Amino acid sequence: MKFSHIKFILFSTALLLSAIGIRSQVKMDVKLDSAHLVMGRTTMLHLDLTKPKDAKGNLTLFKEVRENGIIPVCGDSVEFRAPIPLDTVVSGSNVIIKYDIPVQAFDSGYFRLPELLYVSGNDTSRSKSLSLKVVPVTAKAEDPIHDYASVSDPEDKSIFDYLPDWLVDYWWLFLVCIAAVASGIWLLKRYRKEGHILPKKPEPTPYEKAIASLRKLKEGKLWEQGMEKEYYTDLTDILRAYLRGRFGINAMEMTSREILHAFHQNKEIREYRSDMRQILDMADFVKFAKVRPLPDDCVKSYDFALNFVQSTKPVPVADDESGNGVADRSKTPSGKSSGKPAKARKQVKKGGDK
Repeated sequence: MKFSHIKFILFSTALLLSAIGIRSQVKMDVKLDSAHLVMGRTTMLHLDLTKPKDAKGNLTLFKEVRENGIIPVCGDSVEFRAPIPLDTVVSGSNVIIKYDIPVQAFDSGYFRLPELLYVSGNDTSRSKSLSLKVVPVTAKAEDPIHDYASVSDPEDKSIFDYLPDWLVDYWWLFLVCIAAVASGIWLLKRYRKEGHILPKKPEPTPYEKAIASLRKLKEGKLWEQGMEKEYYTDLTDILRAYLRGRFGINAMEMTSREILHAFHQNKEIREYRSDMRQILDMADFVKFAKVRPLPDDCVKSYDFALNFVQSTKPVPVADDESGNGVADRSKTPSGKSSGKPAKARKQVKKGGDK
């Protein structure tokens, strides 16, 4: 025999053994829950398919599934239902896929179920064939034939039995809509009553505005930069706004003389008339006569203004035993009430800010 013939035989043998090895890698184990079945009943066929991880194929029987999920076998006497994949287990280089296939018989007798075929490329693996014995239903000729029972009402009805299904399923959506409508009505009433929905941030008091403005004026250092006119303009505007908000004196529209007259008429601020006169006179000299004030004059004017605002700070209201709001009053050395608001005039250091 020639060497080329020997080589061809060895090569063919290797291919055959390789194909047999690949085919042997695919394994199918099948079993029935019960080999005896009453006609019309259902049993379960279990399939364990073991194949390599990279092997691609399919079970040919499952290609014959009808639209209703039925696979007829053994004529039309036995039917397979669409398989139910339960689990996939990886074991080394193989994959084990477990299926459950419902089986139902509609005729009595012995049936040999078809083999399950797994096709992967040109290779086909087969499972063993199982036998099924179907026992007929025992019935006598005189036994009545019952039709399907009609739908009966439940014995114990609840309120949910009288509601439509869509209402029972989406009850939470109705609660959300009711809450949204109620919230909208409440917000609308609040807006009409108060003019706003969210609570407004409390506005600062005239005292707080004046103190903040005086601190800002001091930090600006206008008179140190030669801007005395702007300094006194801002200082008097702060005092005029404070008089309007704190005492109701429309100082923004008054002249210096009218402001001093208002101080004379108001008992609460009458004692500060002299300080206010010095501030207003110096401001008029600077703004209209173009007088250059001394640094001490600017500091004194600021200290007089700061002392006036701090001394006339609103007194907190305390409740007496009867529940009526009573303003705290300063007391004389004898311990009796003086009848005037507390106005502790403190000496302020030049250039100081309290």
